Amino acid sequence: MSTLHVVDHPLVQHKLTLMRRTECPTKDFRQLLEEIAMLMCYEVTRELPLTEIEIETPITKCKSKIIAGKKLGIVPILRAGLGMVDGVLTVVPSAKVGHIGLYRDPETHLPVEYYCKLPPDVAERDLIVLDPMLATGGSAIAAINFIKQRGGKHITMMALVGCPEGVYALQKAHPDVDIYIAAVDEKLNENKYIVPGLGDAGDRLFGTK
Repeated sequence: MSTLHVVDHPLVQHKLTLMRRTECPTKDFRQLLEEIAMLMCYEVTRELPLTEIEIETPITKCKSKIIAGKKLGIVPILRAGLGMVDGVLTVVPSAKVGHIGLYRDPETHLPVEYYCKLPPDVAERDLIVLDPMLATGGSAIAAINFIKQRGGKHITMMALVGCPEGVYALQKAHPDVDIYIAAVDEKLNENKYIVPGLGDAGDRLFGTK
């Protein structure tokens, strides 16, 4: 079974509370999501392997550490995952960016694919899938299926808010994919929204209804 990592850093929790509030305007919601993604990226990349090289400082030569040749990729799930991209790229600016377009059918609540574009060397990269919400888990499961079908092997899920149902569904479908999340909320309601959650992340991010 995959590992669930709850990123409970005080800055992450503080910013998430500001995002949850109904009166949080679109501009602030967008900025806070980007900032939380940046902070969470530090945790997601904590286990990247290092190697030692020799460099020269203004004072002398020395041995120092760099990331050991790992290629990174980030894959936001459209639309809401786009709000996390710039935050992650602030930390890892050399990462390649793929995109997966999914929407939730209003009747069945199941994900429907409409777009998938990934880096050509996807099999060689450590991939971070981005989506603010892990509700039913359907979109995350489908997105990771698409990545694996195209050769992706090393995949991590990074979300903002989830619930036990979504976490369990993702772990069951993809036991090799670790999950990083800022909060696991109480449950899903009858409309498959997370409770207490923060509403529709895509609508709040882009000011749509």
